Amino acid sequence: MTIHWCGTGLSSVPGLRRLVAEGLQVVVWNRTVDKAQAVVGDVVSDIRPFTLEALAAALQPGDVAVSMLPADQHVAIAKTCLERGAHFVSSSYIAPEMRALEAAFKEKGLTNLNEIGLDPGIDHLMAHDLVARYRASAAFHPENELSFTSYCGGVPKIANDFRYKFSWAPAGVLKALKSPSRSIKNFAELKVSRPWDAITAFDAPLPQPESFEVYPNRDSYPFLQDYRFDPAWKVKDFVRGTIRLNGWSEAWAGIFRTIEALEGKPAAEIDSTLNALAAELLKTNSYAKGEPDRVVLFVTLKAERDGKPVFHETWALDSWGDDRGSAMARLVSIPVSLGVQAVANGEIAPGVHPAPHDPTLISRWMETVGKLAQYVERVDHLA
Repeated sequence: MTIHWCGTGLSSVPGLRRLVAEGLQVVVWNRTVDKAQAVVGDVVSDIRPFTLEALAAALQPGDVAVSMLPADQHVAIAKTCLERGAHFVSSSYIAPEMRALEAAFKEKGLTNLNEIGLDPGIDHLMAHDLVARYRASAAFHPENELSFTSYCGGVPKIANDFRYKFSWAPAGVLKALKSPSRSIKNFAELKVSRPWDAITAFDAPLPQPESFEVYPNRDSYPFLQDYRFDPAWKVKDFVRGTIRLNGWSEAWAGIFRTIEALEGKPAAEIDSTLNALAAELLKTNSYAKGEPDRVVLFVTLKAERDGKPVFHETWALDSWGDDRGSAMARLVSIPVSLGVQAVANGEIAPGVHPAPHDPTLISRWMETVGKLAQYVERVDHLA
């Protein structure tokens, strides 16, 4: 079996190097071979220029293709895997076009694993664990009122005036601000067209308590089913969102106005404006060599009965860059490498899947995650 790792961008390298260190046979594909050579050439001898046609020609039955390329290329690679009898892994959300491949992957006995990076990925593992713990607890009762929140974000370890630095493609960060969200707040659907219209404060359960700004992100509703919430449960709040340093909304006010002004404009004009803005922001708000980034993630499940909490636990993660490299790169790519190994070992069933519910895998992977961050703790607020 050969692992075909496609893409060696900002959040790819630690997981790739880990697979090589684990003794797997790895071929690296990148648009620019020289760039890949610079970051992994010391451990990978087989680095090839990426084209879909070249990848298709190289894939053999039973191989695994890993796409760390832009999300709009995942489906094409997954379809190529189907044609060649290979498995597929990515860290990205499962797009409808990817979900449509479910039957074909099952029929061929192939696995298509996604949402196994940081967010989505580690956050899913934490959510699955909390829901399973709640179901098994003495506090479980169908009349309980449930509140679930999941907030994740990359922020600078050393705060700057902009309250943010770019650890992944700036254009992607800006375009994400154009995405509407849907969540549950106080038993009702909450739709938000602009993230900055729904910013609230969040007090994080860290050893040194810290307050952040948070806002809903994307559509939270599909994750009710993925996290195995019973349809009959009384869900008071359910939101998956983004976390930022305090002061972020004020520092970004001008960017919000720019995005608002683009509403209704042609797609080409929007892309051109955002790409130009992204290039400018990258010059002034990127990480210096050796400067530590920071990743924070908090997943909470609370159950209340008669107005009193009966179950309330949070997975809290705080990680920053160190001599191992950036926190974002570790927390995105190393879970991907764990997923690759699970697929290679036949531990993930055929079909299209997000991060697994299997408690054995969750326990094993969270043990590894615990070594990637400076602080990982499951906090019992009622203890």
